[in-house]
Amino acid sequence: MKRQHPVIRFFRHLFSSPFWLGRYFSKQALNNIERAIATSETMHAGEIRFVVETGLEPMEIWYRKSPRKRAIELFGQLNIWDTEHNNGVLIYLLLADHDVEIVADRGIHRFVGDAGWETICHAMELRFREGAFEVGVLEGIAAIGAVMSQRFPPQGMQRNEIPNKPVVM
Repeated sequence: MKRQHPVIRFFRHLFSSPFWLGRYFSKQALNNIERAIATSETMHAGEIRFVVETGLEPMEIWYRKSPRKRAIELFGQLNIWDTEHNNGVLIYLLLADHDVEIVADRGIHRFVGDAGWETICHAMELRFREGAFEVGVLEGIAAIGAVMSQRFPPQGMQRNEIPNKPVVM
């Protein structure tokens, strides 16, 4: 995320509302993302969760909460860390900051590292700049799925440990 003046960031978040979500993701797009996650998870033993948030609360902006810190909070709150093989991955998109963060549990992170996740985030952000939000998320899911399938191939009857439905905040 490029740095923006705190006052500009404050007002950007203040005036962002769930109403604006439809500008970036239709109901059909969210359904497509849910299906992409479900399809991806048939090819590996990992778990992927997508969260999109329009903006942070004013006090969070006042205390300069970064998108990364918020993503880490949600990773814990949504129990993405609590998978059997420690291979849950969160894709977090904060629309007001035009920022995407990927937080991964230690089981998969040790194979990918910060640089690998940043590469996927950068590719997604390029699509977002083009206005192709759904495509960016779908490509991110595909890239994560490809990494997961190399390191955590499917293991017989798998249970879905984390819901596939996108979380909208």
